[in-house]
Amino acid sequence: MNTNTDRRVAVIGLGAMGGAMAATLHRAGWDVTGFDPFDGARAAAADAGIKTTASLEDVAGTPYAVLSLPAASIVETTVPQLLAAPGTVAIIDTTTSEPATSKHMAELAEAQGAAFVDAPVSGGRDGAATGSLSAFVGATDAALTAAEPVLLALTGGKYSHIGGPGSGNVVKLLNNVLAAANLVSVGEALGVAKAYGIDPATAAASISEASGGSKVSANMYPNWVLSGTHDSGFSLGLMARDAALAVEVAAQIGENPALLAAVAGQWQDALAALGPRADFTEIARTVAPAITPAGAPGTSPAA
Repeated sequence: MNTNTDRRVAVIGLGAMGGAMAATLHRAGWDVTGFDPFDGARAAAADAGIKTTASLEDVAGTPYAVLSLPAASIVETTVPQLLAAPGTVAIIDTTTSEPATSKHMAELAEAQGAAFVDAPVSGGRDGAATGSLSAFVGATDAALTAAEPVLLALTGGKYSHIGGPGSGNVVKLLNNVLAAANLVSVGEALGVAKAYGIDPATAAASISEASGGSKVSANMYPNWVLSGTHDSGFSLGLMARDAALAVEVAAQIGENPALLAAVAGQWQDALAALGPRADFTEIARTVAPAITPAGAPGTSPAA
C-alpha cells in the first residue's frame, strides 16, 4: 500500500460539512485543494483561504482525499477519477454512504496500492469546523493506518474502528435512525407535557438529568426547536434519506426493525409536508406542533 508524508489533501464536496472540514485541515497546516461543481461552494471555500478547482481531474493522484458527498452513487463515480493518476495514499469517505459501495471502493483502491476507508461522521458543522467530529470507521488495519493522519486532524482522535470496509456506514446509519427516532419520541413527550400545562423547556431539562435523557432532549430541543431557530445545518431531506436507508440496509440482511421502520415512515411524512430543505429539527412541527413557535406546517406562527 502506498505511504507518504506529503500533507497535500483534496476535499471533494465543499458544502456545509466539506467546506468546514477543508478549513479545519487548512488551519492544521495541510495543503488543501477543494473541489465542488458549484461556483458558490468554491467561492465560500476560497474566502476561507482554500485553493479550489472546478475540475476533479486536477486533484487526481493527490496523496489524501476527503469525500463529503450527498450520495453513494456519487462516491462510486468519484473514486475511480481520483485513482486515475498515481500517488493516492488514502481516500477518507465521510459521506453517509452504503456498505456495498464502500466495500467495492476499498477493493478498487487496494488494487491500485491505495487505501479507502468509510468514515461517516457525526458532530455537525460545528464539529467539522473545530476538528472535533466523531467518525465511524470501516477499514482494514492497513487502510486505517494510511488514513490516520487525516482522521486525527478531523476528529482529534475521536473515531471508532468498527470493523472492515462498510461497517462504518452500517453503524452510522444506525446512529442516524436512532437519532431520528429520538427526535420523534422526545417531541411527542414534550407535547404531552405541554398539554398538562408544563413548560416544555422545564420538562426537557428535567428529563435530561434522568434515565430518559439524551442529546436530543438536552441540546437539540432547547437550542433548535423550543427556541424556534431550527438552524442545525442538517437538512430534513438528508435525515429522511438516512432513516430510510438504515431500514433498507437492515432488510438486505434479513432484519425487520419494526419500530425503526415506523420512524422512517414518519420522516417521510415530514418530508412531504416540509420539503427536503427544511432543517431536520423541524420534524417537531409534525409530531408536536404545539411546542414549536412555527406550529404545524401550513399554519401561522404562534404569537
